[in-house]
Amino acid sequence: MNPSEAFAAIGLAAVACDGVLDAEEAVMLRQLLEVRSPYGNLGDVLMEAMFDGLLGQLRSGGWETLLMEAAPLLSPPQQETAYAMAALLVHTNRRFKPVEQEMLKRLGELISVPAERCNQILDVMAVLHRDSLRG
Repeated sequence: MNPSEAFAAIGLAAVACDGVLDAEEAVMLRQLLEVRSPYGNLGDVLMEAMFDGLLGQLRSGGWETLLMEAAPLLSPPQQETAYAMAALLVHTNRRFKPVEQEMLKRLGELISVPAERCNQILDVMAVLHRDSLRG
């Protein structure tokens, strides 16, 4: 696994940790990757091949193993962005499940981003996804 695959793997783990590959989350993951290097230049064939490989790893080892393999391959700034992306992805379908909370906790333990920074990211995601105008 190389760093670009590792970054995508963290997003895939976020999408799949609840045991369901939610279509809305999968579309959001693809969109979040396509605006970044190197994914925007991969094209459909290479992107699908990368995800096929990552899905194979996910099926054989589970989301936690995928995180454990991916996290150390990223630099601290990449880890911070991957954590924020994972936090965004688990909020995409407006249901933040206990297993998704567990996944973010485990990811936070595997990366070198300080816990207080991870908490700040989670606080921002909670604010962004709050239904503030709901009566």
